[in-house]
Amino acid sequence: MRKLILMLSFLPLLSCSWLGIEEKEAAVYPCLDGNCDAVFQIDPGVSPGVYQDKNEYWHIKYWGPKYFTILGKLDELHPKYVLNKTPLVEAHWDSDYWITFDGITFKIPIYSVLSWFNDKAFKDPIPVGTRTITLNNLDFGITNLAGYSINKATCWDCPYTPRLLGSYTRYSYSTKQQFFLDQYMVGDTLRIMVKATFNTDLGPREVVEKKFDIIVEK
Repeated sequence: MRKLILMLSFLPLLSCSWLGIEEKEAAVYPCLDGNCDAVFQIDPGVSPGVYQDKNEYWHIKYWGPKYFTILGKLDELHPKYVLNKTPLVEAHWDSDYWITFDGITFKIPIYSVLSWFNDKAFKDPIPVGTRTITLNNLDFGITNLAGYSINKATCWDCPYTPRLLGSYTRYSYSTKQQFFLDQYMVGDTLRIMVKATFNTDLGPREVVEKKFDIIVEK
């Protein structure tokens, strides 16, 4: 009986790891500096003269390029959430502005039978002109400025449906997204929404949301 009592009194002194029981690892905050933050801005290189007014509306001008760009910089993660030098961060982009297309126009190069070539193997011909092709009456559904579409084939009851509503950039602290822009949008107001997620795996997670209310000018 004395040996049994001694053995039972010794058990509390044994570590969980010695007994083969893993200790629960303490939760680690996702960001290295203890505060997850994300900074986003409209790229002035693509949209010269962009500015924000006193009512917090951004003003961009349509001057030629068919897009504008938003740049993002995300805070660095704790090493626990960096796998093979890849940070588990994500930016989800969306907008409240939808467009439709009923046709598409593109150009293809035209080559001559006796074309000149850029290489001695005669595998890289030089075009002698271009041909414009237009396809009309096409059903593209509706397209969001963020770069995703909704059409007749979209599944609204599927488990992955929420992931279809938006576009994503992942695994980089420096991120950017391009948004469609054309002359027909001049005078319109639109909103861009971005949601940065710090740690897209299991464990503690932080989400930072930003928005841009934008007026398109000429």
